[in-house]
Amino acid sequence: MASIKERPNGMYRARYRDATGREHARHFKLKRDAQRWLDEETASLVTGNYVDPKSRKVTVDEWCDRWLAGYAGNRSSTVRQAKVHLARIRKEFGPLPLSAIKPSAVRAWLARLAKEGRQPSYVNALHSRLSQVMTDALHDGLITRNPCSRRTSPGAGKPRPYVATTEQVWQLYEAFEERYRLAVLLGAFAGLRVGEVCGLRRTDVAFEEREIRPAVQYPAEPLKTEMSREAIPIPDELIALVPKPADGGPMTVLAHDSGEQVSTWAIERQIRALRSKVAGLPEGFRFHDLRHYYASLLISTGADVKVVQHRLRHASAKTTLDTYGHLWPDTEESTRSAVGGVMRGMIKKAADPSRTGEGSAART
Repeated sequence: MASIKERPNGMYRARYRDATGREHARHFKLKRDAQRWLDEETASLVTGNYVDPKSRKVTVDEWCDRWLAGYAGNRSSTVRQAKVHLARIRKEFGPLPLSAIKPSAVRAWLARLAKEGRQPSYVNALHSRLSQVMTDALHDGLITRNPCSRRTSPGAGKPRPYVATTEQVWQLYEAFEERYRLAVLLGAFAGLRVGEVCGLRRTDVAFEEREIRPAVQYPAEPLKTEMSREAIPIPDELIALVPKPADGGPMTVLAHDSGEQVSTWAIERQIRALRSKVAGLPEGFRFHDLRHYYASLLISTGADVKVVQHRLRHASAKTTLDTYGHLWPDTEESTRSAVGGVMRGMIKKAADPSRTGEGSAART
């Protein structure tokens, strides 16, 4: 129910009730202004685009606080990453109401970040986080549409991963401090991520079956997905270097002399300090690039996409193809040969003069 009434003081009071029955009212000097406001509010109720007036005042800062409170149930490392992203989002949009964030503002912000020299992966991550936060605001009825979409996305494709040569991998291995060298092998020849390497326990290695069965990541947090826990077959040469539980000593495969668990920071620090000593390694080479080497090694030996997916423990084959599709051998010649092989046995029949117009003309 909506109505406009003139007050004794000459003001016009417009009021309506929302879908919950709650009454909302405003006062205007002019009746036409009251009617315009009433029309807009009732139209939004009819079209399903209505947002409670109090909710329209919620700022990005306020919503980020509420959003983080609900996000706190995730693993601590995931929450820390979200806080880093939100700090940058707050810096740009914090005091503004959620409804004031327009697609044009999102595009301008991301373009400015790119111009400042921010990495494409970082800009994409910020866009994804803002979209995630805004989607949840939409579901809570605080806004009527998400300002983030494919039209606002930076759209920069992921750079192809750097794949070290076998010689570079061994040079890096030799350059590493001896107590950390096993980490290089676990990254390059088992495809473990740095967190998985530092969290790997001796009991996570099935020595008889020659498998690594990842279960936790540094320091001792469960892996995020079921696929991440899939067993990885490893050769005798690698398993012989892994300390066994029966040998005594620290619980983790990598440990300092004191028995303290080796941190991911210690391994990444080694990479940063030593990558310049290996000819050809790019400045941005990371431990994760050893995982790319492992993928390329599997592909070069003829492993198909499903095998590589399972060894890398990707959630889907699409992820594997998106990341490593360019490493599979060029299929143009193989498909050309396959089609040609089928045609080759029939090509003479197809060219037989008795089957063509020329043959018919010769007989007449």
